[in-house]
Amino acid sequence: MNTTVGVIGAGRMGQPIIGHLVRKGFATRVHDIDAGKRAMIEERGAQWAADLAALAKASDVMLVCVGYDEELRALFPQLAPAARPGAIVAVLSTVHPKTVQDLASAYAPRLAVVDATMCRGGRAADEGTLLCFIGGEAATVARLRPVLGAFASDIVATGAVGSAQVAKAANNLILWACLVADHEALVLARSYGLDVEQLRKALGISSAANDALAKWGTQTMAWAEDDMAIVADMARESGLRLPQAAVTREICRVLKPRRYQLDQYGR
Repeated sequence: MNTTVGVIGAGRMGQPIIGHLVRKGFATRVHDIDAGKRAMIEERGAQWAADLAALAKASDVMLVCVGYDEELRALFPQLAPAARPGAIVAVLSTVHPKTVQDLASAYAPRLAVVDATMCRGGRAADEGTLLCFIGGEAATVARLRPVLGAFASDIVATGAVGSAQVAKAANNLILWACLVADHEALVLARSYGLDVEQLRKALGISSAANDALAKWGTQTMAWAEDDMAIVADMARESGLRLPQAAVTREICRVLKPRRYQLDQYGR
């Protein structure tokens, strides 16, 4: 393959993505603010980029896996001057839709900025079975699909740039609402003496089935409150009241440090 892919951020999601890209034959460059990750990255068969300019200079496609809006915005003044004209920057991070739209507008036409949000979590990243929503111009989406296909088994085009962030926000709203409901249902059942694990398996083949319940005990809630904060901002800007989302956000703050313990509700 002739496409060189740069990956910015070698965290929980970035690391397996790097491995899949290398295995699929993409020349892969990686930069992370933690230089201590260099050996691990090179062990996966990728090349270390000393800085963002070096990564941008070598890459046809750049995948961004940083945590927050402000981190994402800070990358572009370093990437753009060194980037190849027309290079694609795909934002895999979960951020506000307007952040991606602003960057796409500010750096066009030198950079083709799209959002390519990821769903299904760390296990799917390990297995190469992520779902990617992708928002951007059709020609750019077509160019990007083979790269995303290295680590995503499903790719869904959602429309214009920023729309993939909207789709991810909708996904997250439902995900965390389900996880909160799972907690409350299981603690209620336990209080009546039911075997919680036996019940969980039974619920998985009932009308109450949901992905969070199926993956019970394997997910992290590290990003739950941050995800719901984005949902809250989007709702406020749209003039919407989403009362369940607001309640879910507050409960996530309680559940996050305790994860899957069922004793935080008390009696």
